[in-house]
Amino acid sequence: MDMRKVQMTFFATIVLTLLLAYDVEPLVFTKCGLTRYLLNNGFDRSLIGNWICLVESESSKNTSRITEKADRSKSLGLFQINDKLWCKWKTPGGRCEMKCETFIDDDIQDDSMCAKKVQKEMGFRYWEGWMRSCYRRHLPIPPC
Repeated sequence: MDMRKVQMTFFATIVLTLLLAYDVEPLVFTKCGLTRYLLNNGFDRSLIGNWICLVESESSKNTSRITEKADRSKSLGLFQINDKLWCKWKTPGGRCEMKCETFIDDDIQDDSMCAKKVQKEMGFRYWEGWMRSCYRRHLPIPPC
């Protein structure tokens, strides 16, 4: 093997090792950080307590949460948007006309748009976590 091939192999090995060692941490909101985000991004102020409770119960405020459902669908991201109806993998689709992959990254602007659409069409009762943890509870805006 000539010296150039040895150098290229060494370089490729180093790059691959660095890529594999790079651990990507999900974004996990604080309650106050999430409250500020929702208030600053067009969420109805009177429903903020419901949104906070929903996100806490569904994803523990974790933007990259993926939950496998019994019907083999997946609920994705901060708002746990289900891939069966609301998005499509690898290409925009579903009722939100979005790629499912966008719901598990740290940019939650697209997640927010879709979550508002889900809530408008189906109500908070669509989310099992909201029904279990939030339904019939007084849910004020958290003091921050």
